[in-house]
Amino acid sequence: MGRTLLLAAALIALPLAAAMAQAPAAGLNPEQIVAARQSAYQLSAGSFLSMKAAAEAGADVHMLALPARALARWARTLPTMFPAGTNLPSSKALPAVWSDRAGFEARAAAYAVAAQALAEAAQGGDRAVFLQRWGELRTTCGACHDAYRSSN
Repeated sequence: MGRTLLLAAALIALPLAAAMAQAPAAGLNPEQIVAARQSAYQLSAGSFLSMKAAAEAGADVHMLALPARALARWARTLPTMFPAGTNLPSSKALPAVWSDRAGFEARAAAYAVAAQALAEAAQGGDRAVFLQRWGELRTTCGACHDAYRSSN
């Protein structure tokens, strides 16, 4: 039951996060964009952790392909969630997101590559490869957060 619940949460959360990644194009104000990206990050984190828990619990990793693909889609759109003018006090983004945009986008691109590799591993169905790719993706998350996210 717990494994099914985790998988269901992952299947729901990531498509929502990917959809939210389109928010800046909808003409939202800066506060709404920050709120949308924070929500999308929370959804992606929940799905990300749920996928690992499901894989470690013995779930068929083929069943994780959909949330893994959604995570990859979120990763590709992630930089669009940081347009100019959205470095608000409510944001955990550091000013370096905008002052070192090339570095930020390079880290985001590495995250997108790792997320795509996770999706491919889920499609391939090999649990060990999936968990290895999950760890690699986690490393890219941390690298970006270390440089561009406040710990407060």
